[in-house]
Amino acid sequence: MCICLLVETAEIPLMAPVPLYADDVSLLMVLLDTNPFFWSTASLSFSSFLSHVLAFLNSALLLNQLNQVVVVATGFNSCDYIYDSSSSAAFNQSSPALCTTLLQTLEEFVSKDEQLSTKNEVIGIGSSLLSGSLSMALCYIQRVFRSGPIRPQPRILCLQGSPDGPEQYVAIMNSIFSAQRSMVPIDSCVIGGQHSAFLQQASYITGGVYLKPQQMDGMFQYLSTVFATDLHSRSFLQLPKPAGIDFRASCFCHKNTIDMGYICSVCLSIFCKHHKKCSTCGSVFGKSSAVDNLTSDRKRKHPETCP
Repeated sequence: MCICLLVETAEIPLMAPVPLYADDVSLLMVLLDTNPFFWSTASLSFSSFLSHVLAFLNSALLLNQLNQVVVVATGFNSCDYIYDSSSSAAFNQSSPALCTTLLQTLEEFVSKDEQLSTKNEVIGIGSSLLSGSLSMALCYIQRVFRSGPIRPQPRILCLQGSPDGPEQYVAIMNSIFSAQRSMVPIDSCVIGGQHSAFLQQASYITGGVYLKPQQMDGMFQYLSTVFATDLHSRSFLQLPKPAGIDFRASCFCHKNTIDMGYICSVCLSIFCKHHKKCSTCGSVFGKSSAVDNLTSDRKRKHPETCP
């Protein structure tokens, strides 16, 4: 018996034109940590740190006249764009004018960010709003992608000093995977006392560079030798690689970093303890094997007595 199948053929749409990337033209998104609670306890003053950063931004713009630099301030309560070299106001500015414009906008942002917080709300140094600045940087990059067929090579540089905020784990991981999907590397320069597990994962997943400088006085040397090169030139350089990466996740219930936990099979939410119901998607959990083993152990220790 022969069966004939009639298949209707449809016209295959043409593939969208592949965007052209300029090898030596870069779009550098700099996320600047302005958390006042961190800088009040840091070994390097914020003014000295800014002098290194401004020299680095000028050098990045001088490497290619088509390079673009955008600075996003990451505050304790908010984040905002404070400088864009492609804007009409900053396009024809010299280096002193660049410093004046950026410092003036930064001062206004810091004053507004401090007004949003009170002294009673902060315990310790506190974490800056890294998830918000990452989202703003990715939105700006997507806007540039849609502006024309020829795109610069985008990358994100996080100048982070504040400790990680476990409550931002989900938002930061979503930004990391979005950057990976868009092929945008996230470089990390951690200037705090401890390593950042979030930025270690971000640089590893997106193919960026993670660096924790040992000498804060030579910050400009670290920035210019490691983070100033474009993506095409990086293949010819021996860039630093992290010795170890902390892949631990944060639980959704208490926002704590955990080594082992429970995962919802529906929405992949992570919990440090067993729950009867998922707080994210509402799925009902069965009794865990650990609870069953504990119940069986109790029955063995206390056997029922026969009459």
